[in-house]
This record gives sequence, C-alpha cells and structure tokens, in this order.
Amino acid sequence: MKLKMLYSFLKTDIEEIEKELNLAIDSETSLLKDASLHLLQAGGKRIRPVFVLLAAKTGEYDIHVIKNVAVALELIHMASLVHDDVIDNSELRRGRTTIKAEWDNQVAMYTGDYMFARALDYMTVIEQPVAHQILSQAIVELCIGEIAQIEDKYRFDQSLRDYLRRIKRKTALLIAVSCQLGAIAGKAPEEVHTRLFRFGYYVGMAYQITDDILDFTSTEAELGKPAGGDLLQGNVTLPVLYALKNPRLAERITLVHENMPKDEMARLIGDILTTDAISKSSDLSQRYLKKALNELDQLPTSKTKKSLRDIALFIGKRKY
Repeated sequence: MKLKMLYSFLKTDIEEIEKELNLAIDSETSLLKDASLHLLQAGGKRIRPVFVLLAAKTGEYDIHVIKNVAVALELIHMASLVHDDVIDNSELRRGRTTIKAEWDNQVAMYTGDYMFARALDYMTVIEQPVAHQILSQAIVELCIGEIAQIEDKYRFDQSLRDYLRRIKRKTALLIAVSCQLGAIAGKAPEEVHTRLFRFGYYVGMAYQITDDILDFTSTEAELGKPAGGDLLQGNVTLPVLYALKNPRLAERITLVHENMPKDEMARLIGDILTTDAISKSSDLSQRYLKKALNELDQLPTSKTKKSLRDIALFIGKRKY
C-alpha cells in the first residue's frame, strides 16, 4: 500500500493545498518563481501538511483556515531542503537536479529565504499568539540544527546524543509542530495539541532514523540520489555510529571523504551492511514509534486517530 492511500479521504483538501503552494511561490521575479517551482514540481510526500490537516480534525476543521498552516509548514520544509542542498553540495533531490545545481548557490539561498518569508506570511491568518511563538521557536531550532550539521561533518567521534539532538532539530521538531499547530488552528484543547506535539516528535525521530537506514539499504533509483550519499558528504548518521563500534570498519569509515572513489565507497557500504548497524538502528526507530503510538492511545477513538496511527506505522516500517 502506498502512503497516499492512507489519507485518500483528504484528497480534495490536499489538492487545495497544492494549488495554494503554487500561488505561494509565485513571484514577480521570474528567477525566484522558476527556482521555487523547480523544487515544488519534484513532488514530495507532503507529510507535514497531512499531519496539519489530521491534527486540525481533532478540533474545529475549516480548510480555508487550516490550509494556511499546512502551506506554511511545507514551505518551511522546502526551504530547509534548498539550504541543505547548498550545505551538502548536493546535485540531486527527488531524482531531479537541485536548485543549486540548476542555478547556483546564491539563487538557492535566496530561494530558500523567500520560501521562509512566504511561510510566515501565510501564518498571519492564525490569530492565536501561541501558534506564532511555537513556529518561531521551531525555526530557530531548525537553524541551530543546520549549523550543527555543518559543525558535525566528518566528526566521527560524535556521540549518540549529538546525533539525536541534531535530527530532533532538523526533522522531528517540524513534524511535531505540524501536528501541534494543526490542532491549535482547529482550536483543539491544550491537552490534545500537547499530546499531538509529542506524537509528532516521536514519529519524526522514527522517520529520520528510517531515512538514515534507507540511505544504506536502498538503490540510487529508489532514493533519487546516490546510495550512501550521507556518509560521503560527512553526515554521521545512526548506522554509521553503530558501525564505528566495529574496530575493523572504524578505521576505514574515518577515512571517508567527499572525493572517495565510487567502487571504494560501495565496498564500504556493503561491509557496513554485514554488521548489526542496520538492525540496531531499526530497533531504536521502533522504540520511538512505540512511544508515538502510546501518545495516540490517550486520545479519543476517531477516524483521525486511526489515520494518524496508520501513517505512523507506515513511516516507521518502510522497507529496508
């Protein structure tokens, strides 16, 4: 089953958000518009807008209000991807050339900034001050996460705690905030949006760990970018941290650099896959997933709750 089937009942509202995203990136400056459209047309799972919509259904659901939050969160996510590609010097994103590859770093950075600004503009329709405080803090943490990723490149002596803090800021927090802001925009009780924040955080952690596993176990065609690309770029992910505990591999891993020959990198990835690094990473992902489901169990039974559960299970158990 494909992920989109799990929220097919939201099809009309998702289409509305897609239309709004196209309007959001429109600009009288053709370069900004073209660059933004280049990324938007590459597609995406739209996980964050879906979480916004589902969380809003725990309160007063009005798509004309909620869509603004959904668009804002997706734009922030897109902006972070654009900046990521500059930091990582990535040529491919979702099987297409990145903005920095299609144009240059300057265009990419300003396009990301433009998307951030448009996101804040869309949030102005939400009257609750707490929503803006939550989003502002999330953006601050996201930026700190981006800087941490730069500082941690090729730092093979980092701890598990360093890694978990980094993926919290770069991935989990935005998913958590998507759930929380959707509920707040729908005027759900504080207890509900607080619990949904925790649900989103745990799902986000499981999601990123699974992504880091897939970077080693998937093909380039499946990833839309070279397999093992994270390690090649110096991003020390969970499977790498576990593989570093193997003395035979640790020396080779610490010699990885961005110009390493493909065949040498392929052999290293193959050897990492022979260790318990993937299974141990999967175990931690499943622990986060279990915590997410425990948070959901505290909410009243509803179609929304079932959809959130199904999506969480799908995200946490993608093939690897």
